[in-house]
Amino acid sequence: MNFAKLVGQNLKRARKEMKLTQKEVATTLMMTQQQYSRFENGVFELNYAQIMQLCELYEITPNELFGVDET
Repeated sequence: MNFAKLVGQNLKRARKEMKLTQKEVATTLMMTQQQYSRFENGVFELNYAQIMQLCELYEITPNELFGVDET
């Protein structure tokens, strides 16, 4: 599987667990819903600042976002 798509799936799952819409998350990141949607669809990749911001928002670790097994 494409790594960007894997991260996108993890983003989507984390967002839904927090009961947030793409629009709400996009507003937090100061972008449009369409721009944020491209991250969840694996079209665009996140930068470091966005990774940290989303991990904080979703209360997850970067390892969880990237699907890295911490055991």
